[in-house]
Amino acid sequence: MRHKFAGCLRPGATLLLLLALGPAWAAETVPEGPVLFGIPVDFILFALTLLGVALLHHYTLQVALTGLATITVYKLLFTGFKFGAGLGGLAIHLQHEWVMLSNLLGLLLGFALLARHFEESRVPDALPRYLPGGWQGGFVLLVMIFFLSSFLDNIAAALIGGTVARIVFRHRLHIGYLAAIVAASNAGGSGSVVGDTTTTMMWIDGVSPLDVTHAYVAAGVALVFCGIPAALQQHRYAPIVAHSGEATRVDWARVAIVGFILLSAIVTNVTVNVLFPEVSDRFPFLGAAVWLALLLATPLRRPEWSLLPDALKGSIFLLSLVLCASMMPVEKLPAASWQTAMGLGFVSAVFDNIPLTALALVQGGYDWGVLAYAVGYGGSMIWFGSSAGVALANMFPEAKSAGRWLLHGWHVTLGYVVGFLTLLFVLGWQPHPRHKAEGIDAVRPTVLAASPAWAGDQPVANLVRHPAPAA
Repeated sequence: MRHKFAGCLRPGATLLLLLALGPAWAAETVPEGPVLFGIPVDFILFALTLLGVALLHHYTLQVALTGLATITVYKLLFTGFKFGAGLGGLAIHLQHEWVMLSNLLGLLLGFALLARHFEESRVPDALPRYLPGGWQGGFVLLVMIFFLSSFLDNIAAALIGGTVARIVFRHRLHIGYLAAIVAASNAGGSGSVVGDTTTTMMWIDGVSPLDVTHAYVAAGVALVFCGIPAALQQHRYAPIVAHSGEATRVDWARVAIVGFILLSAIVTNVTVNVLFPEVSDRFPFLGAAVWLALLLATPLRRPEWSLLPDALKGSIFLLSLVLCASMMPVEKLPAASWQTAMGLGFVSAVFDNIPLTALALVQGGYDWGVLAYAVGYGGSMIWFGSSAGVALANMFPEAKSAGRWLLHGWHVTLGYVVGFLTLLFVLGWQPHPRHKAEGIDAVRPTVLAASPAWAGDQPVANLVRHPAPAA
């Protein structure tokens, strides 16, 4: 057993060595990379990775890891990284990103267990009792999904909504209504930092939770313009069946656990970013807080630990794409504007919105509420454009047709456009200043903590190579 355990440690030891020696190995300059048809090859490799994810749904993890390896090798050989070329530049890049990646991993795994706590609370089983008859019942269910997604992961909200819909519509669901379920779950999470992976990424990166809440202006409008036509479609296809049976007994202990975990995450993130911002990028406090809350609640109700292997695979997939995005030369992207944000919404219908959000966070200068709505809701326009869509299509395989989704789910696109334009008309485009330092200043606290006083403002690459002469 000992030799197997030692083998598992070697990659970690290698990574730690890279992190420790990164500043010493970083090259002084980062060469300009080659371009193809005016586009940096970095972006072409990234686009091919996202295209592979979109087309090869059964091999998404393999595609993401292959793309990450390819982009890393390319940058090692040809362009270098933000903080220098070679292994040293890669090491400093990892130093800069590890807290964000660790927080995201902790939240993704923790929220998977949180969502199961909510499902087993029996609250979803009680929802059908509150649905009215007629087409209004289908619309109210979409509103419920919208609300659930504001504090649950949008994947969980979509699956809960799909489960309830399967019961009340007796397994007969219109493709247009399935698209609306996904749209409602994505819209509901767009204005909440605990409702969608993209907004959670913004929160982890330092964006204030208040800076995304105005996404609900667009999301609410989109829900109406998408939800009512979808409810009418479903009513004509298969009317709602009135709920009958005994009242469901809710497990309030699990409901309390869900609230405790969410409150722990919110309090921790606010405390760290407001009271101790100088240490926020040195340790993954947010992810640790979620897991501490989970463990403290275990004596009351045990989490379903068996979910973790699959959740870990999905998390590694997302983290691979986020890390790829962090390596892109974002200074060559189009400037942040409402037109760019609106375009990203359409792009997110075919490419995963996680890396698109990561690119926008690195670039900065967006109105985060507008962007949150665009990349969150925009992925609903095609079934594989969001994780919620993929999850619901796995439950209802008949939805796995991009053509039928676009044809019968036309109201999802209508809702996106009307919601986006309404938000611009009501509040306008209000880009936020950069919420944190980028470049070498962002890594200075960790990379240069032990540097001598003469280091001053010299680039990291020069600290070892060109020390200032002694006074």
